[in-house]
Amino acid sequence: MTQALFRREFLRFLAASPLLSQSLESPLAALNVMDFEEKAKQTIPPAHFGYLSTGVDDDRTLRANRSGFDRLYLRPRRMVDVSQIDTSIQLFGESWKTPILLAPAGSQKAYHPEGEIAVARAAHAAGHLQILSTMTSSPIEDVAKEHTRKIWYQLYPTSKWEVTEKLVRHAEQVGAPVLVVTVDTQGGRNTETEARYRLHDARPCNSCHPMSNGKSTLRPKPMFQGIDMSDVTLHNPAQTWSQIERYRKLTKMKLLIKGLETGEDARLAVEHGVDGIIVSNHGARAAESGRGTIDALPEVVDAVNRRVPVLIDGGFRRGTDIFKALALGATAVCIGRPYLWALGAFGEAGVSRCLEILRAEFHLAMRQCGTPKIDAINKSYVGRV
Repeated sequence: MTQALFRREFLRFLAASPLLSQSLESPLAALNVMDFEEKAKQTIPPAHFGYLSTGVDDDRTLRANRSGFDRLYLRPRRMVDVSQIDTSIQLFGESWKTPILLAPAGSQKAYHPEGEIAVARAAHAAGHLQILSTMTSSPIEDVAKEHTRKIWYQLYPTSKWEVTEKLVRHAEQVGAPVLVVTVDTQGGRNTETEARYRLHDARPCNSCHPMSNGKSTLRPKPMFQGIDMSDVTLHNPAQTWSQIERYRKLTKMKLLIKGLETGEDARLAVEHGVDGIIVSNHGARAAESGRGTIDALPEVVDAVNRRVPVLIDGGFRRGTDIFKALALGATAVCIGRPYLWALGAFGEAGVSRCLEILRAEFHLAMRQCGTPKIDAINKSYVGRV
């Protein structure tokens, strides 16, 4: 047998091997969070999986969110007692077991029938903070009940202030201590990957998005029940920094601004009274900036100068990714797609396993780098290629 023929036969054998072709049958079989993606692709309807997967334009920023971590390397320190590792953090007077937070993500029942409820149970069991989206497909009261601890509420600044005020009051009534205002989608977006996936979905679109006057409309979400949403858009293209001042006067909740990527905006945010910042490009679903959030983090941290906590999301897949962000000055890290893949694949059990993997990897990274506590992690532990 010639070498070329042998190679072809060997590759054919590998392709047929159950080790490679067998789908993930149990969340416990997942070795890393990326293992859930392919299983989710098999279980989530194509249009919904496309919505979950998409970036904008050429998905260049989506790739940049991941490639940014490749340009950072760890600088482990040796001969440190790491027999006991403490991953706990403090955020606005509350103690959490881990700096791994669950980022807000709307319409989670598009991925699994239990949606946000399953996520809340998994987050509660392992001590993770959960941020609930304005576009939650489960009532905020039900999610809060399952989580048991006070969840944060993410707000889309709608085009009508009266609607925005009602949403904030609703979150206050449930006891949400923190309001997370998203500011990175006011310019609109071009989600080509989502559109391509939608072409492969044979289901009628109005099974999820009822038609009204010939146009597809979102099925009413729990947060909008009893609110007149006619002529109201989720995003307000006219918002300016004065809007942040209105939020500050509207509520006593802690106010975070989500979606900043520059030091200039970070300084302005602090000047306008925010209590914290989330460095975010909406999971690369806002502008096609071409820059990952981990690359934007240092200038935001420098601009804030420890006056308020800085959180970050975007592309986190490994415990070492989380370690790198904390070393660069982040207080905590928010994950999105990994727990949604796991939710779509296995429901609550999948989310639990996803979080378990990330906690274990992060714990290992702390031990390997010689940092027994979170406050021991600093920029001396990372370098840049």
